[in-house]
Amino acid sequence: MRLETTASSLQRRSFKPNGVLTLTNEKPFPLAIEAPDAKVIALTAEMLAKASTLARQSPRGRIIQRLHKRDDAPLHRMFNVMQPGSYARPHRHCTPPKAEAFIVLSGAVRFVAFDDRGDILQCLDMRPGSATFGVDIEPGVWHTLIALEPDTILFEVKNGPYSPASDKDFADWSPAEDTPESAWFLTELIKQTGGMPSGPGR
Repeated sequence: MRLETTASSLQRRSFKPNGVLTLTNEKPFPLAIEAPDAKVIALTAEMLAKASTLARQSPRGRIIQRLHKRDDAPLHRMFNVMQPGSYARPHRHCTPPKAEAFIVLSGAVRFVAFDDRGDILQCLDMRPGSATFGVDIEPGVWHTLIALEPDTILFEVKNGPYSPASDKDFADWSPAEDTPESAWFLTELIKQTGGMPSGPGR
């Protein structure tokens, strides 16, 4: 199992007990797991279990298991594994325009769509076996996903190709990931969309 990330290493600052500043090279946690090297890929419970373990370990609280092998593939297929508390910054796929679809395989997730000002247009709680188990999104729709249960797993399909510089248009009314404001934004968004589910069967 090979792991993929957008950078080969990060320089982290650290202080020794005597107060001397040192720079250490540390590999960042992967954003995705590369696809198996096969023309036919069996989609197994073991694959999902490994991805769930990595999602629990990830500072972002989520990870992608790629099924497409190249960034320039015309159709991208993947498992998106998320944990509660993971903040996916609201975004859209507009330049170039890309459609996207999610089907929930396990756990539960809340899909939220917004208008251009950040007002909530639609909110869907999705889980397998329920009335709503997935969503299909046309290009240009501002949206985010909120994991409602541990080890939530989605099958995701999106047009390729992938370029980090243009894959997502992030909403300027939302905070960037890994900022103090992002935790507040996620908490408030959960409150505004009905809170976290509770009780038997959720």
